[in-house]
Amino acid sequence: MKNKRNVLYSLIVMLAGVINFPVQAQQKNGVQDAVETKAISTSHGPNGIVRTIKQDRNGNIWIASWEGIFKYDGKSFTNITSKVSSARFFSVLEDRRGNFWFGSIGSGVYYYDGKSFKNFTTKEGLAGNEVTNIYEDKTGNIWFGTGSGASRYDGKSFKNFKMKDVPAPTDADSVRGSVYQRQLPEGSWMHNDVNAIVEDKIGKLWFGTRGYAFIYDGKTFTTITNKDGKHFANVRSIIKDKKGNIWLGGYDGLWRYDGSTFINFTQKFVGYIYEDKKGNIWTSSESANARGWVLSRYDEKTLSNTRPTVTEITNKPMIFGILEAYDGSIWFGAFDGVYRYDGSTITDFKGKLDHK
Repeated sequence: MKNKRNVLYSLIVMLAGVINFPVQAQQKNGVQDAVETKAISTSHGPNGIVRTIKQDRNGNIWIASWEGIFKYDGKSFTNITSKVSSARFFSVLEDRRGNFWFGSIGSGVYYYDGKSFKNFTTKEGLAGNEVTNIYEDKTGNIWFGTGSGASRYDGKSFKNFKMKDVPAPTDADSVRGSVYQRQLPEGSWMHNDVNAIVEDKIGKLWFGTRGYAFIYDGKTFTTITNKDGKHFANVRSIIKDKKGNIWLGGYDGLWRYDGSTFINFTQKFVGYIYEDKKGNIWTSSESANARGWVLSRYDEKTLSNTRPTVTEITNKPMIFGILEAYDGSIWFGAFDGVYRYDGSTITDFKGKLDHK
């Protein structure tokens, strides 16, 4: 049984700042070119919420935070967007051409070629200006998960998708943890609030939303249910592992789909999933002892067991995106910045060490 009080608290905290309607963009909408002038470099990383962490082909670490997009070159941090936007950033992607996409809350998405920026919003066809997830499919299309559906960009224009044909969210809409304790209305706007997108090994797209999870075969969206016929609610993260299995994390815990069967690993709320080079599965999830959230590692060699070996690395009030860098260290985001775990020590980039 879930601890309802902890689940409610975790949901409220996770959703804070995301479902504030209406969101006021602090920059004019529309495509905007802005030549990068003098980005701000510092010896420390962001001090606020960090949502996503990625490493580019050159080894730089990119951090999407509420203070901007930071790039870490191994020596210093540079706020890439400091002269471009004061928006809160949630997502970052390096596409196959080496260009970058930054998703913001309220200001749409920013395209960055290393020199200049372009800002795409609903005026250019984006489904919504709250962009929490960015994904590139096998053919090179860029997908954006927004609060009002998904957008696919082919390099020229956007095509938008709704999982459900329902009204858009309004100023009065809000999310409470208790809403997931019963079946969600078919007409809820939450079914189009996209948190995660991934393409499976046969080319179908999986969408995790604040409502339910869906599979798109190119024509139809189908609601996903587990082995008991229950919908997956508030799916926050979806990944495809090296073997082609699909992992889902959200209100109903951590699940793996091998192409025929769903297997549950925990019923605790899971906010983020990541597979490292060895095949271990890392998660951020609510802690069983009411100490906030925990960063956990599921040992790859035991994933076929009924009860796999799980190592809890650290607890924080909240843990967001996870990344394994090329050197094997694990990076993760929190309320107060970015952290790096080298296997024994956790570094917070604020001039002090935080031991587990």
